[in-house]
Amino acid sequence: MIRTMPTESYVGAVDNGTSSSRFLIFSSTTGELITYHQTEMKQYCPKEGWAEQDPMDILNSVIVCIDKAVENLKAFDKDPACIKAIGITNQRETIVAWDRKTGKPLYNAILWLDVRTSSTVSKLIAKTPQKSKDSLRKYCGLPITTYFSAVKLRWLLDTSEEVRKAIKDGRCLFGTVDSWLLWNFTGGINGGKHITDVTNASRTMLMNIHNLQWDDYLCQFFDIPKEVLPEIRSSSEIYGNMEVSVLKGLPIAGILGDQQAALVGQLCFKPGQAKNTYGTGCFMLMNTGTEVVQSEQGLLTTVGYQFGKGKPVVYALEGAIAITGASVKWLRDNLGIIKTASEVETLAQKVDSTHGCYFVPAFSGLFCPYWQDDARGIICGLTQFTTKEHIARAALEAVCFQTRELLEAMVKDSKIPLESLQVDGGMTMNNLLMQLQADLMGIGVVRPSMPETTALGAAMAAGSAIGVWDINNTAVITTDLFNPSIPQSDRDERFSRWKMAVERSMHWDIKPDTVTRRSFWDVLGPGLYFWTSLGVLIIASHLHSR
Repeated sequence: MIRTMPTESYVGAVDNGTSSSRFLIFSSTTGELITYHQTEMKQYCPKEGWAEQDPMDILNSVIVCIDKAVENLKAFDKDPACIKAIGITNQRETIVAWDRKTGKPLYNAILWLDVRTSSTVSKLIAKTPQKSKDSLRKYCGLPITTYFSAVKLRWLLDTSEEVRKAIKDGRCLFGTVDSWLLWNFTGGINGGKHITDVTNASRTMLMNIHNLQWDDYLCQFFDIPKEVLPEIRSSSEIYGNMEVSVLKGLPIAGILGDQQAALVGQLCFKPGQAKNTYGTGCFMLMNTGTEVVQSEQGLLTTVGYQFGKGKPVVYALEGAIAITGASVKWLRDNLGIIKTASEVETLAQKVDSTHGCYFVPAFSGLFCPYWQDDARGIICGLTQFTTKEHIARAALEAVCFQTRELLEAMVKDSKIPLESLQVDGGMTMNNLLMQLQADLMGIGVVRPSMPETTALGAAMAAGSAIGVWDINNTAVITTDLFNPSIPQSDRDERFSRWKMAVERSMHWDIKPDTVTRRSFWDVLGPGLYFWTSLGVLIIASHLHSR
């Protein structure tokens, strides 16, 4: 009797981030990364604090990555027909508004770290009964800040006549990047599916965190019509089939926001398990199970994942840092003290400490746990002894200090102490950073040998939906462990100085209308004192001359 060998099966994952787009192909049986292709993404900053991308560039870059990765697969003498499904993971909160009839964007994508909406935030907070940024947390789990999608969309509606007209004419569609990609992948103007998943919807401020539906009160509060919003689905089901690229016909069966995808890829399926992803920013998520945990420490309540329609929803607490890897990019592109991002490790290793130099990279304000939009970046503790090596090391330590702040807030909210932290993302290849992280947190840092856990999570969700990936029996990933190597007293002393530096970065970006105008009565006392003193001096001088 002749036995046929089982057919190998792969799952592809689109991974669109802030700085690049990628398509990765994984084995559904071993979780092994087979091949991938990556393309850099151009970012536009037309004004201070603004950050945009061209939605067509996002779409085209992803299609190029898919086609190139399939070419790579063929070069390895592997059959593209083994790819059974596609998952999508994406930069969250970034918004796209487009015309359903032409398929063209109505405005550039406004990125998650964009802070142009500061005045919009102030107006929205003033509308709340308590005049508090936390007034909507009980509905959506999020504070009113520049970070989230609804605030960006509100700004777009207030400032773009083209978007307002498209809404009036019934032509406007809105979505996060996953929705934009899925709509185009599944046909665009010819029947494209306007869908998002629960994880991305939970980052808009428009979805009720309890019933997972667009909330009437929230939509009314932001004055955003529900008609422009995508349908909310689970994170793991078939949404439609590919109508573009060399993978035309394949089912698209998984969608997860990038940080939730990393939670899945790190196998954080039990309450209390947490991961930290180091990219442009830094994001720590802790699985809190099927119960919503509202934060009292400035963290975010979010959806972790939902594996299938009608399946249990798993929630998470999240701490978000705006600038981590972006600070290394700033050292490279703005200061020119390194030529490549990887050089920061070599440069920082040339000194044994920062020698009192602290770098707070609050380029677009501070996120968790402060939510301080008016903070700005500072480098303090400089002396004549300070060199570029000290500044490079301070940039790495800033990542670690911010992560410790998230960890402490998470432990207070969850009441679950962490014995170690699972990490992923591009910056984790920096061994010095990982050792500094362990030293400054006081717990072990666990790094997977296969760092692509974000894309892996999207592949797992898609593979699970079509039955080729058993999530409950996913192979355990081998890891590297970094243990703390400094005394607790040293750790705490450095952290207290970091807190002092953070305090100095706050309330820096003061708007002209917030500067206190001094009245006549405010200056009368000092004025009388000045002129009286001057008069006494003149008289004394005259008497002395006689």
